[in-house]
Amino acid sequence: MAVEDGPDIDLPAPKITERVITGAAGLPVLGAALLGLLAGFGALIAGGVQISGGSKGVGIPLVVVGPLVVLGSLLLLCGLTVISPGQARVVQLLGRYRGTIRAAGLTWVNPFTSRRRISTRIRNHETETTKVNDADGNPIEMAAVVVWQVEDTAMAVFEVDDYVDFVAIQTETAVRHIATSYPYDAHHEGQLSLRDGADEIARKLSAEIAARVASAGVRVIESRITRLAYAPEVAQVMLQRQQAGAVVAARRLIVEGAVGMVEEALDRLAERDVVELDEERKAAMVSNLLVVLCGDRGTQPVVNTGSLYQ
Repeated sequence: MAVEDGPDIDLPAPKITERVITGAAGLPVLGAALLGLLAGFGALIAGGVQISGGSKGVGIPLVVVGPLVVLGSLLLLCGLTVISPGQARVVQLLGRYRGTIRAAGLTWVNPFTSRRRISTRIRNHETETTKVNDADGNPIEMAAVVVWQVEDTAMAVFEVDDYVDFVAIQTETAVRHIATSYPYDAHHEGQLSLRDGADEIARKLSAEIAARVASAGVRVIESRITRLAYAPEVAQVMLQRQQAGAVVAARRLIVEGAVGMVEEALDRLAERDVVELDEERKAAMVSNLLVVLCGDRGTQPVVNTGSLYQ
């Protein structure tokens, strides 16, 4: 089973793959078995009546044939198999894989075969919250949900012990590997992180899970991270770190805006010839405007009633 964009995981080649077979129509066999039961019991009763009436030559064969017909009819009934939509039956005869029946309805197969029921419906598996270190060594808590479906029933039955447990364990392994491969937060632009690259991380997680469960004949439809947070022991510290980063970014934006406003103010004063300022007064004006625009508290205005230079 090929997996696109999946990790390089060395899986053994499957020894058995699915082979779809069709059994005989079940309704005619059911009708024949019911008629056989009626005929067998009728022959047994008729034989008993003949023997009691003294006609042993006719009664004994009926008594012998009647149970045989009943046993044959019961054997036919044992071969009937009901297959619901979204299910399949893996058929084995004396330990050998004979094929898989996927057609829904009443089907008849060899009564000496074993028929294991396999669900081909779409399933969900949600991992437990896993505590693991990210790529930077910070402890985080992570959980994911994977949507999967059995695609090859023979591989699901014969290649692994329990395909449901196999999917659960491999999903948890993939979640741990993804968590340790990327940092929680990006440290520079363009870096893929668990928190900011949710869609890309989900695609990589789906690819890795699909590669890990391919040997079980399972197809991964989708996977998503359902929980992602710092571990409680470092959550407060990391929150302060994020807040500090947000404050620095906000301050940088404020300073950039304030510098632009100061430049615009100086250009307009010079353009309209409102007042002539030497370099020293321009520096003082720039300093005052930056203090007013970049301060996190309200400024107290000072009214100058003298000249500009006093």
